[in-house]
Amino acid sequence: MERKILHIDVNNAFLSWTAINMLNNGEEIDIRNIPSIIGGDESKRRGIVLAKSPPAKKFGIVTGEPIYMARKKCPEIKIYPSNYKLYKYYSNKLYELFLEYTEYVERFSVDECFLDMTEFLMGRDIFDIAKEISSRIKEELGFTVNVGISSNKLLAKMASDFEKPDKIHTLYKNEIEQKMWNLPASELFMLGRKTIPKINKLGMKTIGDIAKADKNVLIKVFGKHGKQMWEYANGIDNSKVIYEYQQPKCIGNSVTLPFDIVNIEKLNEILLLLSEKVSFRLRKHNLIGNSISVQIKTKDFEVFSHQKKIDISTDQTKTIYEVSRSLLEKIHNGQKIRLIGVRVSNLSNKDECQMSIFDVAENKKQKKLDDVMDKIKDKYGYNSITRAGEINVRDIINIRED
Repeated sequence: MERKILHIDVNNAFLSWTAINMLNNGEEIDIRNIPSIIGGDESKRRGIVLAKSPPAKKFGIVTGEPIYMARKKCPEIKIYPSNYKLYKYYSNKLYELFLEYTEYVERFSVDECFLDMTEFLMGRDIFDIAKEISSRIKEELGFTVNVGISSNKLLAKMASDFEKPDKIHTLYKNEIEQKMWNLPASELFMLGRKTIPKINKLGMKTIGDIAKADKNVLIKVFGKHGKQMWEYANGIDNSKVIYEYQQPKCIGNSVTLPFDIVNIEKLNEILLLLSEKVSFRLRKHNLIGNSISVQIKTKDFEVFSHQKKIDISTDQTKTIYEVSRSLLEKIHNGQKIRLIGVRVSNLSNKDECQMSIFDVAENKKQKKLDDVMDKIKDKYGYNSITRAGEINVRDIINIRED
């Protein structure tokens, strides 16, 4: 199976996070919209530019130059100190959001991550998931990101570095020649500044030149790095997304409807599909939960939610659906519904919980049905089998994972 990898990189992270923090604390001016930089202590004349706003960039200010040089280029420049505690806070928020989509998240740096989505697409298109993640970051966290999509980490990373900011790019193997080979050799990932002059002396100006070069010559000149250089230029990278598993705090699915729905029976059909996805994901993580909640958003953007704690933790579709349906009846009063969601929280590891003997006996048939469906979905794809109530709604909705 071809892997589906995302590389997500925060646009101008240090300055963006500083701006958001200031706005949240009552500042009226967004420093992203004025000439501003993040840097060290200007009075000591040792500080350098760590990040710059788009208006500052227009003055020719570059990252890494001394602050006094930036001041010469733009006398009215606003300078703000670095705050690594703040950066860590927003980096963690970003990481937590990614964990809602996949447990395979590699923190490549404080402001960029790799996500392996291969096992977590659940029938969805990877580009749609990338758009959703980008949109959620913008709406919920207040900053923008670039997203690169490919079948390996290298190409996803290269793709995210294409046109910025707030963009999504693909770079699959069949796109390498068109999208990557014409770039300057200096744009190739892991190609250091000291290596560029040597590459240029060998007559290689572009990434394509490196890709078409004799691999053995590159190895002779640059050793192991020459082999890596040639492989990267040809889009070859088999490295895995290196992650530390963190158990989700909750698992949920929601859907923004393509048109407003009033009919409770139609909403119940959608609840069944959502409950199926939530329970499937719980079982994939070997988790059970005893707190079930339903949320709806009306056409007027009013939000209503209700939650119920059940006696025995569950991962079963039938239980989650029945509780969700009763919750929906309590909060739906004939409103036109634009969004509906189901969530299970208060999670625990299934192997560490002692189940009631009566509960096990009562739900044995349901567990067997869920297990059979899971095996079919794992083997043939999530959408390969559906319950009868899902058929009418599956094609008209796009489900969001929480």
